[in-house]
Amino acid sequence: MSGATRVRAALGLGSNLGDTSANLAEALARLSATPGLDIVARSSDYRTPPWGPVPQDDYRNACVVIETDLAPADLLARCLEVEKELGRVRDVRWGPRTIDIDLLLYGEAKVDEEGLTVPHPRMGERAFVLVPLAEIWPEAPIGDGRSVREALATCAGRDEIVLLDD
Repeated sequence: MSGATRVRAALGLGSNLGDTSANLAEALARLSATPGLDIVARSSDYRTPPWGPVPQDDYRNACVVIETDLAPADLLARCLEVEKELGRVRDVRWGPRTIDIDLLLYGEAKVDEEGLTVPHPRMGERAFVLVPLAEIWPEAPIGDGRSVREALATCAGRDEIVLLDD
């Protein structure tokens, strides 16, 4: 898709194994080195409780806004490649992870294909996504008629998200 109009997209990152700050930094460095992908905004880091039934440590989460000319499937493939490079093992659903990179938004596109749904189908109910994303792109449309800011206003658990200043 090189030479096509660049699209503004959003990625969510999380880590709860090892040096979580270094994990996010390394993932962002690798994403930044990707041709056709530029990080234009990065949220602060937040400590967030784990999601799902698996007992585990809290997460460090952040979001980035990017501009890209990669197609959605190619962007997802690059995110998965970075996860693998950083030692991500997918053995337990919602389990602990060195790094998790989710494709949250791809412009105003709606994508529903094998392995990829954009906007991310559950982002509107996940404070660990909405809090950092609201910091850098509050008016982003999340696909259900609401903006990030509007979804966050009624999202359960937002008081459990803690800004990290390290």
